[in-house]
Amino acid sequence: MTVLSLTLLAVATVVGTIAGRLSDRTTLAATLAPVLAAAALAGSALAATAASPVRGFALAATYVLVVAAAATGGAPMVLAAFRFARRQPDAGPDPDDGPLRGGRVIGLLERTAVAVSILAGWPEGIAIVLAVKGLARYPELREPHASEQFIIGTFTSVLWAIAAAGVGRALVT
Repeated sequence: MTVLSLTLLAVATVVGTIAGRLSDRTTLAATLAPVLAAAALAGSALAATAASPVRGFALAATYVLVVAAAATGGAPMVLAAFRFARRQPDAGPDPDDGPLRGGRVIGLLERTAVAVSILAGWPEGIAIVLAVKGLARYPELREPHASEQFIIGTFTSVLWAIAAAGVGRALVT
């Protein structure tokens, strides 16, 4: 079960990496990637519940794959959340829906830091990550679309990273 769980974590990582490169070019990749990533993570979680605690090389592989899946697998989920939010009726004017500057890189770093905090057994690190991100983005959040995009992206990103790190904790303990 450990091998299955780690393999599915690797699938979530690969799906996130490929989707990040193709999401601007194909609608099919943008639609299927979040579903495949979520299914891989859910399958990994189910397999992790039946696995015994990992040791040795499997422990190192678990940490690497969990952080990689958290960092890269969250990108298609965030883009899917943005697409869903854009479909909702809005009473305000039609805002510019362009991404916030550096959003992909910041999201990748955010998910990495959240996953590492959970794996290290230091959940307080999530508060620090979110505080630093909020302070860094504060000047941009005054634009009409920016605050909504910030909240949707951050929540989706953090929830994905916590889910991936939860799989890692299940494999380790």
